[in-house]
Amino acid sequence: MNANASHAFQLRFQSLFNSGRGFAFPCDPQGRVDLDGMSERARNNYFYARAMVGRELAVPQVQPAESLH
Repeated sequence: MNANASHAFQLRFQSLFNSGRGFAFPCDPQGRVDLDGMSERARNNYFYARAMVGRELAVPQVQPAESLH
């Protein structure tokens, strides 16, 4: 994955219960994250977020990184 492309977008998992809370991970325009480039903690958070979709988190959305600031 191109390093610049991975920082242009974020895959955002929004909390279903607490607005403003959730998880965001650098991704490409298709929503693919670079698991090999993540720290162990970030990778664990990513797998947790995926597992909690529909329970605690909404279906993730790909968003331009600049829209999140």
